[in-house]
Amino acid sequence: MSLAEATRTSGSIDAAAFRLSAGAAGTLSAEGPLSFATARDACALGIAALTAAGGRTLEIDCRGITRSDSAGLAVLLEWLAAARRCGKSLHYTHLPEGLAALARISEVQELLERGV
Repeated sequence: MSLAEATRTSGSIDAAAFRLSAGAAGTLSAEGPLSFATARDACALGIAALTAAGGRTLEIDCRGITRSDSAGLAVLLEWLAAARRCGKSLHYTHLPEGLAALARISEVQELLERGV
């Protein structure tokens, strides 16, 4: 299964919920709320995308995240752990300020910025 297929077929997440869109090779765009209400599906969607990614390096552009909370932060951390388990490199770009602030308070900002 290709990265694009995984982002289309993993889970049944409606348009009002969180989604990942495949971009250029090795790039995904995160869009919508990444919160307690969407965390379970978002986590599964991201892990499926990581598993399907053909390359060893993946970037997730987070500028499309419209709302986030501690559950959303946990999802980003779980994706980093999943990438490490798969032997892949993952990093995030354009973290929304609220999510970056939550990461600072939780003392995981450096991990999110550095990736794995």
